[in-house]
Amino acid sequence: MTQINHKDSELFAQLFEQYKEPFARFAYSFVRDMVVAESLFVDALVDYWQRREQLPDDTNVPSYILTALRNKALNYMRHQRVKLNAVENIKSKAQADLEFRIGSLENFTSEQLFVNEIGEIVNRTIASMPPQTRRIFEMSRFENRKNAEIAKILGVSIKTVEFHITKMLKVLRENLKDYICFLILFFIHID
Repeated sequence: MTQINHKDSELFAQLFEQYKEPFARFAYSFVRDMVVAESLFVDALVDYWQRREQLPDDTNVPSYILTALRNKALNYMRHQRVKLNAVENIKSKAQADLEFRIGSLENFTSEQLFVNEIGEIVNRTIASMPPQTRRIFEMSRFENRKNAEIAKILGVSIKTVEFHITKMLKVLRENLKDYICFLILFFIHID
């Protein structure tokens, strides 16, 4: 363990007392926080102190400490900038999300909820049906084809087409039974 030289500790204390106030004020003028400014000064002084024996004899001590302090203040402020940018980015995304949710709720109507739920039920029901039933129903309802046309295209009888459409409508009625009142009110309101 290195023994602390009394002369060295007096020199360190002298440097500390001599430069603390002006150098901390210098750092404060940039970092705007006196606790941080004083901490940066101490770090700069300690850096000098640890390297003093490797430095040339004619080193300008105040200039060396001030340059170290400047670099530490720059690093601190760059780090603050990164933090502020990250915070602003998070705030910006949170603000956009909040604005979207406010807008969605302002424009929300109970009819939209039911229409969305009904659409999901219809899509799930169609997707759950066998491929031929699904294809016949889609051709009938979404492509507006007549039963005879569907039968001809698929090479099946008209009775087969009617069977699959009836099967699909029965399953849809069952899956949408809780929404029948809404659908009746919705279509009455539209007319």
